[in-house]
Amino acid sequence: MTKFNRFYVVIFTSLFIAYTPLSKAGMEQPGTGNPLSENNHYALVTSANGSLQPLSYSEKIGNKALIGFANLTTSSLEIPKNIINTLNKSNFFYGVVGGFFKGLVNTAGRIGCGIADLLTFPLPTQPIAYPLYIWDDFDVDTTYGDVMRLDKIKKTDQSVIQVPVPPPMPTAVTTPQKAVVIDRLN
Repeated sequence: MTKFNRFYVVIFTSLFIAYTPLSKAGMEQPGTGNPLSENNHYALVTSANGSLQPLSYSEKIGNKALIGFANLTTSSLEIPKNIINTLNKSNFFYGVVGGFFKGLVNTAGRIGCGIADLLTFPLPTQPIAYPLYIWDDFDVDTTYGDVMRLDKIKKTDQSVIQVPVPPPMPTAVTTPQKAVVIDRLN
């Protein structure tokens, strides 16, 4: 095997090793049934008993490291993605040439986001690139958000559901019967 082929074997083996435990554990992730909320936070995960709970610290940093690794390894897919999307929106020449250059820019952006996510994975920050993975929302152009914004999920007020108290039922007022006095003298 040449060094070039070994490189790809190592990359694909590491991807397989990195993603297999997640698929076996049934852990929901952004892009696979656990979408981001409207402010780019990870949505709440439904646990086995059906209750909603925020992601733990270890899950957040694990997701961030996997997103960074995926951005580094799949960043070159931005070129064909942008060529296809630009071709669908315009003519052939502009789609191929413009999509290629747009893909190069987004490839560099994904590589930068991947490096930043891998270097800072102990800090649970919001994702920089949207969509998180290239294959999520393939028809949507890649956009980049704020950098190094901490992932703060606001605690929701979990109001306690109270059982309605039934209104008091009217009860019949009973008065003790008075002793009947019988006058036997008459």
